Amino acid sequence: MKIAILGYGKEGKCAEKWLKKHYPAANFEIFDGFKTDELEEFGLEKFDLVVRTPSVSPHKIKRVTSNTEITSVTKIFFQHCPAQIIGITGTKGKGTTASMTHDLLKKIGKKVWLVGNIGTPALDVLDEISTEDIVVYELSSFQLWDLDQSPHIALVLRVEPDHLNVHDDYNDYVAAKSNITKWQKPDDFCIYYNQNADSKRIAEISNGKKIAYPVKDAALEKVVQSLAIVGEHNKENAEAAVLATAATLNVNLEKLLEKYSNELAESLSEFRGLPHRLEFVCKKGGVKYYDDSFSSAFPAMSVAIDTFMNQPTVIIAGGLDRGLDLTMAKQKLFGSENIKKVILIGETKEKLAKNENPAKYEIAQDLKDAVEKACNNAQKYQNSIVVLSPGAASFDMFKNFEERGREFQKIVMGM
Repeated sequence: MKIAILGYGKEGKCAEKWLKKHYPAANFEIFDGFKTDELEEFGLEKFDLVVRTPSVSPHKIKRVTSNTEITSVTKIFFQHCPAQIIGITGTKGKGTTASMTHDLLKKIGKKVWLVGNIGTPALDVLDEISTEDIVVYELSSFQLWDLDQSPHIALVLRVEPDHLNVHDDYNDYVAAKSNITKWQKPDDFCIYYNQNADSKRIAEISNGKKIAYPVKDAALEKVVQSLAIVGEHNKENAEAAVLATAATLNVNLEKLLEKYSNELAESLSEFRGLPHRLEFVCKKGGVKYYDDSFSSAFPAMSVAIDTFMNQPTVIIAGGLDRGLDLTMAKQKLFGSENIKKVILIGETKEKLAKNENPAKYEIAQDLKDAVEKACNNAQKYQNSIVVLSPGAASFDMFKNFEERGREFQKIVMGM
């Protein structure tokens, strides 16, 4: 048997390890550091199995090989996992909601595995999972792209344009996300955000039991009020996590809260959020600093602005220019009453500043300069906020969003 692995990052390495254990006689060839238009040079027709890693389009692989089986870490995991899977997708909030769901289930005594982008690589733990366990799987559009099974519980958060530099177009992006519900059966569950057209569209495909959120429920609201992290969007994520917990136990919300409201509230009060997702850094000179470096697209930046809508806010925004339409981003940045100054960085800074009132923004040379400018502006107001929420990818200035966030925190703490 001949197996090709396309990409040798975290998922490529865990695929190699698992496949070598289960197919010890197979011959492996690993391709890494390539562009998708080079796929036809690899002779993929000669392989019995091609394992794609997330950012490699299955459509483009199929164009260069018609007979070879194409799989991924996600497909292999779904085919062999003996436990119930809770799959979570959306444009933003997947990691936070997956982590909350994991913590809630763990708090009420379940053995839970957190896998996907936010957790352990799925195949690294597959052989340890038993039928009584529960798996929470954070699923990106890339992982869902060619999935032909759906999880028992599908949780669909807000869906908005993203990754359009990799997907063919927005329809391809939504179609990929839709695989989380497309293969569901009548005894499965689909929990979806009912204030987003594409989330509802994905839910409509499901043959499972549909549960919409947000919901108006006093008992649930009381539990969610225990949440330690900021933002209305995180309260919505907490609601979704509680509903997923109820579906996992196959009980309605009322019965779940009757039995476990104290445990659920305690879990949410202990939840500290994920790094670089509106992460509180410190308070200095009366100014609170937040690191939202994970914000790599407009929807996340918009959420950050809304989170602090009642406080004077200075935002550091801008980053890699992916050729996207920045009209909505500009309207949000310069039209939000709470935004007192916009500090612009990165490749998109000139585009974001174009035709805007110069009194509304300052252009920074680098992140250190941006933090200093933000600090000087924020100190003019009482109870003010400085938030790094770029609304753009980091690759023009940094290796990744983590490096950007760490550098921001280092600068802030060193002031």
